[in-house]
Amino acid sequence: MTIEILKSKIHRCVVTEANLHYVGSCTIDEDLLDAANMIENEKIQIVNVNNGERIETYIIKGKRGSGIVCMNGRLPAK
Repeated sequence: MTIEILKSKIHRCVVTEANLHYVGSCTIDEDLLDAANMIENEKIQIVNVNNGERIETYIIKGKRGSGIVCMNGRLPAK
């Protein structure tokens, strides 16, 4: 049996940009990754606090100190 647990959390961050021409993933500033004890290619959930929508994707390491949180790819259509 496999049990998934929440290891780390970046709470209420703001998505700073979106790259619609890339398929999936989320680019996150390396400083944020270190602070949250997260690593590149780790599976993550992105949660919209306004409506509760969730998506699962993986992390791509962003430039250290850039403050970037970039959604790569289109969100699922409704």
